[in-house]
Amino acid sequence: MTRLPLARYALRTASLAAFLGLWQLLTSLNVDLWLRFSQFPTVTDVARAFTGRLSGGDFWTDLTDSLTRILTGFALAAVLGVATGVLVARSRLAEDLLGPVLEVIRPVPAIALVPVAILLFPSDEQGIVFITCTAAFFPVLVSTRHAVRALTPVWEEAVRTMGGGRLRILGSVVLPGALPGIFGGLSVGIGVSWICVISAEMISGQYGVGYRTWQDYTVVNYPGVFVGMVTIGVLGWVTSTAVELLGRRLTRWLPRTSYVPGGRTRAPRPVAAPVRADSDSKHQAQPEQQGQKDTEEARDEHLV
Repeated sequence: MTRLPLARYALRTASLAAFLGLWQLLTSLNVDLWLRFSQFPTVTDVARAFTGRLSGGDFWTDLTDSLTRILTGFALAAVLGVATGVLVARSRLAEDLLGPVLEVIRPVPAIALVPVAILLFPSDEQGIVFITCTAAFFPVLVSTRHAVRALTPVWEEAVRTMGGGRLRILGSVVLPGALPGIFGGLSVGIGVSWICVISAEMISGQYGVGYRTWQDYTVVNYPGVFVGMVTIGVLGWVTSTAVELLGRRLTRWLPRTSYVPGGRTRAPRPVAAPVRADSDSKHQAQPEQQGQKDTEEARDEHLV
């Protein structure tokens, strides 16, 4: 993985600092044009509330509960989504049996399943995990299904030619070839899971970041509300980054396009082959034309 240069780190830090500075300026001056920033807490108010929350035990209890729910639900969704996606993509019978049911349930928002979870499960904890799992399941399922169907059949035929069976094809062709698409679905799924777990905690949870954020809102503790929002954002960013890094590690065998500032790719310098003195001028110009062609192909591949 390519390291970010110092200039890009500085630019990202400056962007975040500018955002916080603008927030502090608008709220401290009580700017009320069309948007009412006078109702917002300042950055310093949120920082003081965050510092006070860190020193209490409830914050860490909420953090642990939310992480436990999100990791449990997301792990179940990853396993079930990948398995179901591969099954539906590889079996016509499974597609006919499961496809209609899944396509009917898929448009239903996961947070709308809160009444179903309350009726099905004996505890709120299990219901929240169910909602989190459902939220991440369908992005993983759809991405896996499309990734498996997009695989070239030549790879499978090559394994069959060498005597490989279904398990060999699954482990050597289907899963490795579909990994980029699978991790694309996992990246989307972890973000959707955070949205739904926080909403479920607000509705029926006991403890958790979402529950605490809603409690702060009911008692008009707006700095506490923003503490919850910042915590949710940081947790979502950390978990999404972890999924992305794991995906890069498991797919490091894929070819990577080297990035050069300015939107150009580094094309290898053509090496002219030695030509005989009595060669035709047409043959002498061939290496240069080949080098220009390679450069154009590299540029076109980067644009695609």
